[in-house]
Amino acid sequence: MPVVSTLENIDLVILAGGKGTRIKELLGVYPKPMVKFNGKHFIQYILNTTCKYNFKRIIILCGYRHQILFKKFHKKLINLTEIICIRERELLGTGGALSNLKKLKVQDFVLVNGDTVFDINIDKLISSLGKKQIGIVALTKNINQKSKKLNNLGLKKKLLYFKKNSQLMNGGIYFFKKKIFKYIINKKNSLENDLLPSLINQKKINGRVFKKFFIDIGSTYYLKNASKKLKVYFEKPAIFLDRDGVINYDYGYVHKIKNFKFRSGVLNGLKYIINKNYYIFIVTNQAGIGKKKFKESDFFKLHKEVNKKLKKFNIFFNDLQYSPFHPKAKIKKYKKNSLMRKPGNKMINNIIYKWDLEHKKSFMIGDKKTDELAAKKSGLKFFYAQSNFYKQIKSIINNY
Repeated sequence: MPVVSTLENIDLVILAGGKGTRIKELLGVYPKPMVKFNGKHFIQYILNTTCKYNFKRIIILCGYRHQILFKKFHKKLINLTEIICIRERELLGTGGALSNLKKLKVQDFVLVNGDTVFDINIDKLISSLGKKQIGIVALTKNINQKSKKLNNLGLKKKLLYFKKNSQLMNGGIYFFKKKIFKYIINKKNSLENDLLPSLINQKKINGRVFKKFFIDIGSTYYLKNASKKLKVYFEKPAIFLDRDGVINYDYGYVHKIKNFKFRSGVLNGLKYIINKNYYIFIVTNQAGIGKKKFKESDFFKLHKEVNKKLKKFNIFFNDLQYSPFHPKAKIKKYKKNSLMRKPGNKMINNIIYKWDLEHKKSFMIGDKKTDELAAKKSGLKFFYAQSNFYKQIKSIINNY
């Protein structure tokens, strides 16, 4: 019987501590996950494919040139999930690095290699773990990849085993139950060459094949060709949505799930957006935080609950930006005029900076003049919210 896990109790861990020895001459001042493609760090693409899930935390294990990762990501938020960076005092390889997770009392976790992007359904990976196994590996076809990271793998009754001349290989995404820590040692060792082979031979590791976009920048050839491949796959149009009055009925300072009611046609509309291959971004003024109408933690809790509801319909928000600022705020740090607050457009521009967007096909829906002004400042076509969200979305997309 499959294991039942909920992502809000699971951490996402990214291995970002390696030196990138094979591509060192191309890295410049950056650690490998921070190499830029299309103006974005490679690790940003990893975050963009995973931040829509309702993870408890995102933990980046840093080693080589850790300062760069700390400065960019430590204690920052992405889609309301906090990013925490941990420094390896001593480089212990991809296996030994995991011992650092014990400091944060990590339980079950999804693990991602910092030099691969594999755009899989993580929920499906987790649900495929058998009751008797402690981990599962996402597999892809090894077509001219020439990877040294657990290639020549086979599947028999969902269990991984080593098979000569197999086209299946490790795709760089794993899910582990907390029992894995019994096998993790605080010594130099490799996840792919030491830890996982041993567990595979003990029949403790499942596998699941995904036919999804995959890229590994661990070799010179793929590093040089990554920009084009990433842009072709990830560049698509986006819909920017205000929240209160657009997604849910605006009762004033909505901060409890019992008062969060979806407007007419919203669920079908959001499904339609996803089926048409658009990103969904939320940009919302939340001055109630600054005015002490409700706590920031209340806002976070509400959206975690909203995410859980939407997940049942396979609906995810790709990113969310919020502004707690207001000139009359009671909390000092939020009492100011900020470009984060609409009609300022910093929330929109923060998203544009992090994502590959087809700008000409992207647009925004809001219910206030401040929404319209913010959209126009970022060059987005704007529409005022109509009574039925689904009918409006369908009409806009089909006639854009």
